[in-house]
Amino acid sequence: MIEEFCLVTTAVDDRDMADRMANFLVESRLAACVHVTPIHSTYRWKGKVEAAREFLLIIKTLTRVYPRLEKAIQEQHPYEIPEIIQLSLNGGFRPYLKWIEDNVE
Repeated sequence: MIEEFCLVTTAVDDRDMADRMANFLVESRLAACVHVTPIHSTYRWKGKVEAAREFLLIIKTLTRVYPRLEKAIQEQHPYEIPEIIQLSLNGGFRPYLKWIEDNVE
């Protein structure tokens, strides 16, 4: 049962974009819930160390919709190489997992 659920993360540099992506993913039922939180990122890009303020999206979904979710993120994402990371869930509060299941198609 647990392998059916996952978290997906991505980050963008614009709050409005983060909110639009979150809203689209929930409205299209690719996600049950998306948390958007400000973060500070340090990373290497094209040979230089960069730092930026970004907005992290933590997406609660079902593993079986991941391919469609990844495609939707890629289509909307402004970055050349967006972070799209899938994390399997090893456990969770069963009523919450059921809620995710009920809200994702």
